Amino acid sequence: MKSARTRRAKRPALKLSHVKRDGSISMVAVGSKPATQRRAVAQAEVRMKPSALALLKRGATKKGDVFVTAQIAGVLAAKRTALIIPLCHTLALTHIDITCDIVADDRVRILCSAACNGQTGVEMEALTGAAVAALTIYDMCKSADRAMSIERVMLLEKEGGKSGRFARDGRV
Repeated sequence: MKSARTRRAKRPALKLSHVKRDGSISMVAVGSKPATQRRAVAQAEVRMKPSALALLKRGATKKGDVFVTAQIAGVLAAKRTALIIPLCHTLALTHIDITCDIVADDRVRILCSAACNGQTGVEMEALTGAAVAALTIYDMCKSADRAMSIERVMLLEKEGGKSGRFARDGRV
């Protein structure tokens, strides 16, 4: 029986930065890249029953201040992204900001902004911060609504590095 590595080696070469020609993986070498200012913004949304959101608004959840706890969890997660995502570089983040806003009678939107002066981008840190903040909101509100969903986790914008600026859907 052929190993997974042997089977992958026969496929056409992939154009993914972390995948080698033989199908194995590696962390991208960034040591020779110049350090530049980098910034990324990501979002996540938590959809819940309006009755659960009403509890959150009133501060009546059993576990305490949902948004402050989600912000702290998101910041901690962004700072530790390299421990969670195997091929991410450890970054010296210079800024992390998490905001949680009620955007409908059944939805909370989390935005995570992350920045650094480094040799690789901060997209994964922003995405991780937003996702973990959303998970924290789920955890703190689950007694009111176990059917909540975490949706629309995505990169909204990024700046810096060789690839320059990216903005989803014409964001300014």
